[in-house]
Amino acid sequence: MARLRRKVRVRRKVVGTDERPRLCVFRSNKHIYVQVISDAQGKTLAAVSTLTGDLAKANESSKGVEAAKQVGLVLAKACKEKNISRVVFDRNGFLFHGRVKAVADGAREGGLEF
Repeated sequence: MARLRRKVRVRRKVVGTDERPRLCVFRSNKHIYVQVISDAQGKTLAAVSTLTGDLAKANESSKGVEAAKQVGLVLAKACKEKNISRVVFDRNGFLFHGRVKAVADGAREGGLEF
């Protein structure tokens, strides 16, 4: 319940545009999902999770923070292919530590600015 209150509070301020889409993170108990969303168009521009493609095979051995950082790196690569270099980070009500912070660090390391 507290996460949903934080989510509403954050989403009041964070809006993704075409120039600077919103990087939205969702964290479940086992996996982490990341999307780059343009709220102006209402479309998801890029999406990566620990269940997609090579990450699913690679993450059998690595879990948690290491897997989340890999998701951030892959997302940054996907964004670069679509000419997206600047985003707004939406932590979706989750506290900014652990896996959520690892996704942000991986995305920054991959070349995204936020």
